Amino acid sequence: MPRAVAVVIFPGFQLLDAAGPVSAFEIAERFRPGSYDLALVAPDGGAVESSSGLTLAARPLDAAPIDTVVVSGGDIGGALPEAHRIVDWLRAVPARRVASVCSGAFLLAEAGLLDGCRATTHWDSSDHFARRYPKVTLDAERIFIRDGDVWTSAGITAGIDLALAMIEDDHGPALARRVAQQLVVHQRRPGGQSQFSALVDLGGRTGRFTDLIDWMRDHLAEPLTVERLADHAAMSPRNFARAFTAETGTTPARAVERLRLEMARTAVETTPAPLERIAESTGFGDPGRMRRAFLRAFGQPPGSLRRAARR
Repeated sequence: MPRAVAVVIFPGFQLLDAAGPVSAFEIAERFRPGSYDLALVAPDGGAVESSSGLTLAARPLDAAPIDTVVVSGGDIGGALPEAHRIVDWLRAVPARRVASVCSGAFLLAEAGLLDGCRATTHWDSSDHFARRYPKVTLDAERIFIRDGDVWTSAGITAGIDLALAMIEDDHGPALARRVAQQLVVHQRRPGGQSQFSALVDLGGRTGRFTDLIDWMRDHLAEPLTVERLADHAAMSPRNFARAFTAETGTTPARAVERLRLEMARTAVETTPAPLERIAESTGFGDPGRMRRAFLRAFGQPPGSLRRAARR
């Protein structure tokens, strides 16, 4: 039997929050007919306007059993009446698993479905979420998190990663890989990957550390202590660490490791260089340390990623 997937939208929803997962499930159904039965649902059904002004047609919420509920994010504050109805529906609907994309986590949390669970949401909403829902163990660094049958994902495009992970859980890695290829997704990101990558690349929310990030990339093979980074930024170590974390959402040490991982993975997948040389040139020092970092970030060792890239 096809798995019924209901993607919940509301006035002011973020279009890609819904379209990303829908596209992934739709392509999985194309490759393996009978896998999924998709529906967009909303409190009143009909045409629902997104934050971009474009509209999607939805069915009304109902009490029919559903395999998977995916709640999109968006401007929840501008759709409070609809949001309250969605919360009431989430508390009652019989579903095997529930999921959210971006700020959709607020609706799951309001319904009590995240109490006692690990969860994530968009980095820009994480502080407000943590204050409002203290019963939820928020990990704002993650692309997506699965806690039993409750799934949450970070901002916008992370909904595609979440949907691919669900497809893999339902039908195995081969189908998920085919869907990712069809979506022209370079490689499905594991849930443990940090969602702060973009912020680090941009030098922070305001771009304050752009020059520093560029300098770090050019000196990855060297020791990059907080003291050295602070000196390059002309700040005291304590002020630098605090300001950098506030700007990028991650600590200087984690940013250094992420930049090293980014460069090392590119070298692993696109060059024949020995892993020992890659580890040395990117600052890991030895292959064992690089391997442990790869397992934490990507869920796979360098050798596996190299073989997958060659295939």
